[in-house]
Amino acid sequence: MTKSISNGKFITLEGVDGCGKSTQADKLVEKLFETDISAVTVREPGGDHISESIRKLLLHAEESMSDRAEALLMIASRAQLTDKVILPHIINGKWVVADRYADSTLAYQGGGRGLSVNALEEINNFGTYTLKPDITFFIDIPVEKANERMSVSRDRIEREGANFQQRVRDQYLAMNTKEPERVILINGEQSIDKVFEDIWSIMKEKFSL
Repeated sequence: MTKSISNGKFITLEGVDGCGKSTQADKLVEKLFETDISAVTVREPGGDHISESIRKLLLHAEESMSDRAEALLMIASRAQLTDKVILPHIINGKWVVADRYADSTLAYQGGGRGLSVNALEEINNFGTYTLKPDITFFIDIPVEKANERMSVSRDRIEREGANFQQRVRDQYLAMNTKEPERVILINGEQSIDKVFEDIWSIMKEKFSL
């Protein structure tokens, strides 16, 4: 399985922390409902009872965590979410909008932590049954701007700093270059409404909405 199946679609939103993807994911689900399309939103890590437990460990662990343990926990959370939530919805014809998915591991644990992107891709494929999004919106924004938007209270990964976030952003840009038809770059410095206007315009064209 390399693409979402049945009439369901799988859409993901990606970007550095503070880029505004969560806001856009919510707006997209609302718009799909207005278009009489049954849609649900999920977040990563999380989205399922077991996945949410892993999220707490990943984002709020007080002990030092190895980079490989972090990557494997991220993918374990994703495997649970894919099996128990995402695939069942898609098979039943729903559209799933995900606030992060497999590309986040390539960006954060690959680009940010410096782990092998090729190795992470293989483990991702195992954990997700090779499920690929129909389209991915990469909301791009300079790291300095993203930092200005983030709250003072930050989780373990958000506290890694600007250099880490820049490596994450660079990896997202590399993915856009590698898969330009799937990973669509959206200018995240625009207003919330203009960002969504760009997203929805592409959605209408790709899915004939």
